[in-house]
Amino acid sequence: MHLDELMTDAAVLAELGRRLARHRLERNWTQAEMAAEAGLGQATVQRAERGESIQMTSMVKLLRTLELLGALDLAVPESIDLPIARLEREQRKLRRRASGRSGGRGRARPAGGSAERPWRWGEEPGATGPVE
Repeated sequence: MHLDELMTDAAVLAELGRRLARHRLERNWTQAEMAAEAGLGQATVQRAERGESIQMTSMVKLLRTLELLGALDLAVPESIDLPIARLEREQRKLRRRASGRSGGRGRARPAGGSAERPWRWGEEPGATGPVE
């Protein structure tokens, strides 16, 4: 059986448990021997093989004991190059920050170095006077 996106969590865990049991049996180990090799309790091996939830560290220990830890690189790669992510990276390279020298948003300083008083509401052109 292949794992796919349509499977329930319980079905995925059950299939993983069957696979763990198959790999253990291929090595001709009992659950007790597998537990001892992994440094876990036999009950943890039993739970894993039944498809019940176990701690992530326990799963890592089981996979390492079965020499399957490297298979996680296929299951969870470091990164995948999605076309949309590549497009977003390229667009970020094209974007440039505004320098503020064109007078945008009032951040540019006057050329003479003199300090102006700050703008206040009601001082726009055509206003009758400052609003207090």
